[in-house]
Amino acid sequence: MRQILIHRQEGMSRVAVLEDGRLAEVFAERPEERERAGDIYLGTVMQVVPGLQAAFVDIGLTRNAYLYVDDLLPAHLARQPKDKPAIGELVSEGDRVLVQVKKEPSGTKGARVTTHFTLPGRWVVYMPGADYAAISRKIVSSEEKSRLKRIGEQLRRPGDGLILRTVAEGVPADVLEQDLAGLCEAWQGILEKAATAGPPALLYSDLELIPRLVRDLFTGPADELHVDDPETMKAIEGQLRQSPADWRGRVFVHTEEKPLFATFGIEEELDRLFHRKLWLESGGYLVIDQTEALTVIDVNTGKYTGDTDLEQTAFNTNREAAQLIARLVRLRDLGGMIVVDFIDMEEEEHRDRIFEVLEASVRPDRTRTNIVGWTKLGLFEMTRKKVRPSWEEQMARSCSHCGGTGRIHLLP
Repeated sequence: MRQILIHRQEGMSRVAVLEDGRLAEVFAERPEERERAGDIYLGTVMQVVPGLQAAFVDIGLTRNAYLYVDDLLPAHLARQPKDKPAIGELVSEGDRVLVQVKKEPSGTKGARVTTHFTLPGRWVVYMPGADYAAISRKIVSSEEKSRLKRIGEQLRRPGDGLILRTVAEGVPADVLEQDLAGLCEAWQGILEKAATAGPPALLYSDLELIPRLVRDLFTGPADELHVDDPETMKAIEGQLRQSPADWRGRVFVHTEEKPLFATFGIEEELDRLFHRKLWLESGGYLVIDQTEALTVIDVNTGKYTGDTDLEQTAFNTNREAAQLIARLVRLRDLGGMIVVDFIDMEEEEHRDRIFEVLEASVRPDRTRTNIVGWTKLGLFEMTRKKVRPSWEEQMARSCSHCGGTGRIHLLP
């Protein structure tokens, strides 16, 4: 069961997602800091850097966007040249380019952009120029995959591509066709704007936080949606009326005096889960340190001494830590490389079990996560696609006294 809690206050939107009663994801958006991933811009190439095989593009943001050579080549691998051309053969300074933000600006880095465009709908993702049809990997039934593959090939226009999302499972072909038609119409509008606009220009934005999450998350018959703002509720109902799914009886307005997030215990859970040091139920603990390039997680036995031997104590602590780590990575929206220093284990079987636990625990995550495994130094590596700044980067600032180190130096 999934519960989506939506809180609006003074223009700020906060959304919490619970799965089977447990907090799984949190989102926040201020009007002046809306998410830009998915936006499509007409930009100007300001600099071509052969040494990086990249170009820097002015799209109207504070810092120029980064366009790598792979993001200029055709989206379909079969249509790409065998030998990768130099970036200077594809673009020159002063060129007008149509690009889409694939990764938000973060820290000192500008946005990363691509010419491989994707326009998400409720059931279909439209990919102009991709020239293939794909099915969500989370659809298990081979019969349903074949049905959707057949429909996808029938619906897509020659040269264009599409992905049938997980929620397309069981959806009739005419509904999918209608969804795709709306996306094709939106793309045509983008091209028409690009023909007359002067760069830099924003040509397309995905939905704002709340309607986007309603589109992407409120999909199953067991889902519930709770809103504490009547105006937001009206907008959501208007959006849902366009869906053929029966959503009545699953959308609720929160009218109690006690705040929505407090009613579901969200504030307390956030306060506990976003500390640098987190205690496990067994008495062990994690220490999480986040840098611009990677996140390091240290696992310790703490107060847990076990009741058999050191190897079993280490395994029990690591297994519990692995489950919490998968949850925290998703909840904090950590991206990039993640390195875990588990407690040393001698038995290969135990190391394999930790790999399996992490692999199973990250499956519900909608963001692509790759479990790499153990290094020669005994550390555990995993990567997670970074699209936007983490929750901590969005909602916290470095301390003005210690500069984010967590320490006050005693020497003058």
